[in-house]
Parts: sequence; structure tokens; C-alpha cells
Amino acid sequence: MTGRIIRIGAGAGFSGDRIEPALELVEHGALDYLAFECLAERTIALAHAARRTNPNAGFDPLLENRMRAVLPAAHARGVRIVTNMGAANPIGAARLVTRIARELGLTGLRTAAVTGDDVLDIIRAGDFPLIDRPGRSGDLGDAIVSANAYLGAGGIVEALAGGADVVITGRVGDPALFLGPLIHEFGWAMDDWERLGRGTVVGHLLECAGQVTGGYFADPGIKDVPDLARLGFPFADVSDDGSAVLGKVDGSGGCLTCATCKEQLLYEILDPAGYLQADVVADFTGVSFELKAPDRVHVRGGTGRPKPDTVKVSIGYEDGFVGEGQISYAGPGAVARGQLALDVVRERLKMTGVPISDLRCELIGLNAIDRTGQVNGPEPREVRVRVAGRTPTRTAAERISAEVEALYTNGPFGGGGAVSSVREVLAVASTLLDRTQIVPSVQYEVA
Repeated sequence: MTGRIIRIGAGAGFSGDRIEPALELVEHGALDYLAFECLAERTIALAHAARRTNPNAGFDPLLENRMRAVLPAAHARGVRIVTNMGAANPIGAARLVTRIARELGLTGLRTAAVTGDDVLDIIRAGDFPLIDRPGRSGDLGDAIVSANAYLGAGGIVEALAGGADVVITGRVGDPALFLGPLIHEFGWAMDDWERLGRGTVVGHLLECAGQVTGGYFADPGIKDVPDLARLGFPFADVSDDGSAVLGKVDGSGGCLTCATCKEQLLYEILDPAGYLQADVVADFTGVSFELKAPDRVHVRGGTGRPKPDTVKVSIGYEDGFVGEGQISYAGPGAVARGQLALDVVRERLKMTGVPISDLRCELIGLNAIDRTGQVNGPEPREVRVRVAGRTPTRTAAERISAEVEALYTNGPFGGGGAVSSVREVLAVASTLLDRTQIVPSVQYEVA
């Protein structure tokens, strides 16, 4: 690696991620940028649902805690922050960050909100084929609550060029959070497909934060990872040609190796030769890793092809309710008593005519995840009954959990620790929109 280097760190890999490793990166990582990736497929639909109840809500619930933790150190060190924590309300999130900055005395902090991903009106007005199942968007009717397009890095680049210290987006492609700063700093052309592809490699390696430093990699006795309780999050030293050296703060927990990088490179990738993003079709097949020093991995290669004419849109829609009940059995015969409990609940739900479109009856500890239910050696001495069913109404869902609770006195002996829950289901379907229908915009707030 030669020439100018930009160091960008990963501050979060999902909405509920830890905050301390991000602060560690800011204070000890000598960063230029810190990116927080906090949106999953369903997260933004949940954020829209929250905003329907409270118009001032709709952004990541940990936004305030994260900003209060990292803003003072980031501002003092000139570290710029990029995040998709705006979710369904980037402008509201930017205003909150500005208020926090004022309270902390960070005068002049400039925050940008990138919008344009909300395409609900377009989806409701049209009828688009779904790409992940049979049917069309129009089939979902009034159940649709949100529709967000995966924006690329363009809005982030514009915000950084406009002097933003903090950039807050809604839905963007996860690698775009990292690609945007690289395009801005190196002046990459938006049709330099090779560099955009390599920048996407870097972004994809960083986007899940602690996964690449050993978190998702750890498997005791097979792939041991030290000091997971103090897992450090990664950073990348990126060169103008898109190559990078990945690392983590010295003394932090976890590990960063060629093996952790390889696993993360292939994580959630359908086609390594054609990873579709709004900015580029990235090709990961030529990527190579070389361990340069402990917890320092050199990443080379990767390329790209012209970006697709369409962008993916995630449609959030109401899909009924799930009622769930759990109860535990322990000691001799626990499995038999648990199985009897399941049989009783199944029969009760059938007898009482509860409308259920999908029912799961399982014994946690025996067949809840490993569906074979095979037992090598003695049977478990404790199991937990779990019954969950999808229903069209909340009332029907409540009846499922009530039948499990009734096992206290109406089922096998020794049941305990019963819990029940009912939740509304927000499901996600996907379609494609012509990119010309989507226009990002940037709005600024200054402390």
C-alpha cells in the first residue's frame, strides 16, 4: 500500500450492537471515519410502524446513546460519522443529533440527513412484480406500511462534500456506508467500476463489525477466539486503488485473520461474481487475503461492472399476529411430559377452532432447532415446550398462549415457568424499481 490512506472503522453491525467497541475505535483507532450499520430487512418496517404511533420516532432507538457516547471524542479528533440509524426518519434523527451536540457544547457540528429512499407512494400507486415470491405488490393491498429503496453512496458523497460531520441515512446498501467516504476522499468516479467494486469489498468486510474480528467465527475447540467479552471492532486502512489492510485496536479482544475475512466475504452473498449493489455489480472472485502481522490482514483484488438499471425495494406489510406460549418440564420423563403437553395443546386448538395458518409445536432442548430430534445418549433431563402460531387476529393469537398457560393445572405434572406473548407480524417482500424513479436529497442541521 502506497500513497494516501483513509482509515474507516465499523461502529456497529446491527441495531442492538454494543457501544463500547465503537468508542474504543474513536479514542484509540486513529480513525478518519466511523460507520454504524444498524438496519436489517425488517428493521425499517418496524421503524415505520413506530412512526405511525409517534411522528417524531422512527429512527434507531440507540441513536441517542451512541451519539452521546462517541460524539465528544469524534468531534475532538475530527472523526466523521456515517450511519443508517435514520431508518424511517433521517431528518428527525439529524435534529436529535444536533440537539445532543448543542447539549454537549459541540458548537458548529454539521449533520446531514439523506432522504429519498422512502418510495411508499410509488409502490402504492403501482403494481410491481415481487422478486422473492410469486405475486405482485398490488396483492398486498392496504397491508403495506412501508417501501424503501436501497440507495447507493451518492447521497453520502454529497453530504460529505457539503461539510457534514455526521451523515444519517435511511435505507442504503450496507457497503455504501463505507464506500461513500472512500469516493469522497479519493475522488473516485461514479463509473470507475473497478474501484467501486473494491470499495464494496471493503464495505462488505466491515459492515457486520464484530463478525470479522471473530464474533460470528468463534466455535470452541474448533475455531477458538480469545477474549470475546472484549471483542474489538474492525477498521480498514484503504488506499486509492481500493486495496486495504484490516485491523483492530491493539489489546482489544477477538482475532482478525485470513479465515475470519474469508467467512465474512462470503456472508450473505448469493453470487460472489455478481454482488448487486446500487452503485456497482461487485465481483469478489479475485479477492485475496494475506496476514501481514497479528490482527492485520491485507485485502487485494475484486472488481466491478456497471450498476444495475433497477434498485431493490423492501416492502413492509402487516401479516397477521403470532401467539406464543412456553412452559418447562424437568426431571425423569421430562421429554414424555413435554410431548404430552404439546399433544394436549394441539388438540385443544383444534377443538376450539382457533384459526391458525402456521403452527409450530416443539421441545426446546430436543427439536426446536435441530428438527431431526435425534438424541445421542440419555434423553435431556429438562425441556421447554414452545407453541407458536400465526393467526389473522390478536384475539386468536392470545388463545394460543392461553392454552399453554392452562397446562399449569390441566396438563402433565411439574410444568413451570410459563410465559406468553402476542406480537403483530410485519413481513417483508421485495420488488425492483427503475433507478430514475428514485431521487436522493440532503438536508443539513447545524449545532
